[in-house]
Order: sequence, then structure tokens, then C-alpha cells
Amino acid sequence: MSKDTILIGPTGFLGPAFLKSNPSIIGVGRSALPPHLKNDFIRIEEDLDFSCLDNVEFKNVIFLIGSSDHGVLNNHPTLAIEKNVFCLSVFLDYLKKSDRKINKIINFTTMLQYDSQALVLPCNENNPRNPYVNNYVMSKFISEILTQQYREYFPIIDIRISNVFGPTRLERPDLVPTLIWKALSGNATTHLTVWNKKPRRDFIFVEDAITAVLALLKTNYSGPVNLGSGISHSVGDVCSVIEKLSNKSFEDKALPVTGHMEYVHDISLLQSLINWQPSVSLEEGLVKTFREMQEYPVPANK
Repeated sequence: MSKDTILIGPTGFLGPAFLKSNPSIIGVGRSALPPHLKNDFIRIEEDLDFSCLDNVEFKNVIFLIGSSDHGVLNNHPTLAIEKNVFCLSVFLDYLKKSDRKINKIINFTTMLQYDSQALVLPCNENNPRNPYVNNYVMSKFISEILTQQYREYFPIIDIRISNVFGPTRLERPDLVPTLIWKALSGNATTHLTVWNKKPRRDFIFVEDAITAVLALLKTNYSGPVNLGSGISHSVGDVCSVIEKLSNKSFEDKALPVTGHMEYVHDISLLQSLINWQPSVSLEEGLVKTFREMQEYPVPANK
């Protein structure tokens, strides 16, 4: 079997979106692909034995095994490391020992690493980072230490992604799917709330993010890069669009929230590497996301 790119971790949010965008990408994971995807699939065992790839020729790796469920990861002493560092370490060690020639490895980290007490906006890749915020942020920070260790063997890009959103069948802790599932569940009298409408974030639609990542595979760059829209929108802006689409309203509880109260990526490095700019506005992306998720079954506990 010979194809250019494998994607490891194909059953979360981003994995299926990548596979749908390019049927030639091979999915590699412990669980079968969702039935709507027709990509080739290679199963790895629970013990993370990557020898299943010994006879597979590939040049690029998109590594997506991990978890961003802050609520779970931050309440367990080791789970964030197990999910976001251990698997990556095993895979990179496998590649090194296999003596492969690799064009590019993509690792996903987070903009939440950037130190909110030393933030200069728009935030570029040289802004100070604070890994001690919580277990999740620490795990992503450590994953970048790990990739740096292996850069003498492989070109690796750490994607410091902002708030990526798009249609999903999953119940996820991220803002956009949380609000949309709330709006799609219950009846017209259901009382909907949001913690705080004031925080501003950099939202990027999943299709734009995928286009950028696939373009980065063709560059000579190795190192961290911000991926976002370069535009700041408030949680209230997101609520406003979903309210219009659902004919429901969100009450602002004005509760204290963690993380940056205002954030926007500096994407000048990204745009110096590839000929790219986001093509889907926040409202357009939210409309696409809402309309598609209307066709999905609402998660059982909603």
C-alpha cells in the first residue's frame, strides 16, 4: 500500500474532517472509521504497536491521537500526559527506529499555552508561554518539547490551533458544539444559558484549518506555527448567530471564566509559508455547522 499521507487518530472531531476532505489519506487508529468515510483504514492494537505500518509507504503524518476534554483531563493526575504525550512519544520512537524518510509530521497543540499575563495581541509564536495553567495545557507544552527532541530526525510542525469549529456528531466540550447542541435539544421554552458572553476568541472554520494544514505539508518549515483566522469575535457574537438560527436565546450568566479574556492569533508566519487566508467568516461557518448538525441525532444526554 502506498499513499502520501497517513492520519493517526481518525475518529475524533478533526480526523473525520481531514479524511472527508481527501479520500487518499489513510486513516490509522484503534477504532473503525465512521461509516460515511471510504478512506483506507489500518487498525492499530490497544498496546500501540505501530508495526502495522511496517509495509505501508507514506511521506506525511497528521497525528491526532489525543484529547482536549479539559474537564476530564484536568481532574485526573496523569490522563492528560497519557492521552497527549505518551502516544506521540511511542509513535515518534517507532519512526526513528524504522529509519524512515519522512517529509512532514503535523502535531496539534494549542494557543492556550500563551501566557495571559504577558500577552501581546495579535499573539505571535514568540509570545511567552505558561505551561502551568492546567493539566491539558501542560500536556500540550510537553508534546512540543518532545517534537523538538525529534526534529533532528524529522521535520515536524506544531500547530498551535485557535478555536476551530465545524459540524460534529460528537458531544464535545468546545464552545460552538456545546451551544448548538443546547439549541437543538429541548423545546421552544427550554431555558438556555452561557457562562459569559464577553470573552473574545479567534474562531476558525474547520475547512479553512484543513486547507492550511494540507498546504503546510508541502513547505520546508519545521517548528511551531499559529493557525487561526486572525480575527477576534466574542462569545456573544457566536450566541447571536445561533440564536437567529434556532429562534432561541442564551442568557448571559456573567460568571468568571478561565483562559484569555481576549485573544487573537498573529498568523503572519503561517501566511509567509503558504498562500492562504481564511475564506469562511464566523457567521458563514456557524450557519454551515448548525444546518449540518440539525441532521444529526442529538446526543442522548442532551
